Amino acid sequence: MRRGTFRDETVDYAAVGATQAADLMQYPPERSRPAQERWRIGSGEDRFRTASDALLAWRAQRDGGLTVSDVRPAAGPMYSGVSFDGEGHPIAPSKLEADQRFDADGMPWVASGTTIRLHGRVKGLKADGELRVIFAIEEPRRVGFALGTVDDCVVSGEESFMVDWYENDEVWFTVRAFDAPRAFLYRMLPALITRRRKALFQRYLRAISPLYTTPA
Repeated sequence: MRRGTFRDETVDYAAVGATQAADLMQYPPERSRPAQERWRIGSGEDRFRTASDALLAWRAQRDGGLTVSDVRPAAGPMYSGVSFDGEGHPIAPSKLEADQRFDADGMPWVASGTTIRLHGRVKGLKADGELRVIFAIEEPRRVGFALGTVDDCVVSGEESFMVDWYENDEVWFTVRAFDAPRAFLYRMLPALITRRRKALFQRYLRAISPLYTTPA
C-alpha cells in the first residue's frame, strides 16, 4: 500500500514522517531525492546503549562537524510526534521518559517537538537551518528520531536516525532521508543534493561509530 500524505504546520514539507515508510527509496515524496545507509556498528547491549545515548545527545550532528544551537523543547503538553507502520499507516510512537535529560554541557537531549538550529558546511556546501524533531523513539532494542526542516534550509525534507539491537546481538545504525531543493543552486544542480547527503551520512557514521564497518 502506498502511504498517504500527512501535513504538519510546524514543518515546510507535506510528507511528515515519510522516512519511516518501507517504500521510501522506491516512492519518495514528490520532487525529492531519497537516501539510505545502514552500518553494523558492533554487537551487544553495551554497544547499543552507548550508541543510543550518543544519538539522543545530538552527537551525530555535533561530532559530525555541525553546530547545534538554540535548542527549544516543545512548549506545553508533550508533543508525541508522527510515526508509521510498515504499511504506511500512522501509529502512536513510543514516548521518551517524561523527565527532560541533559548532557554535561547542559544541552537538552532529543525529545519530540524540540526545535534546533544547525550551522556548518559540508563539502563547501551550506548546512544551516531550523529543524524540528518529528518523532522520537526509545524502546528496549530500538532508539532514534527524525528531524524535519522548518525554515532557512537549502533543502526541504526529513532525515531519521535509528540504532537497532537485533536478536542476533548485532547493533546497526540506519540513516534515511529525503531532500527537495529550495536554494537556487540546488534547483539548478540537483546532483549537489546527493553529494551533500553522502557527505553528511559519513559524518554521522563516524560520530556514532569511529571504528565503523563497510556499509551494507
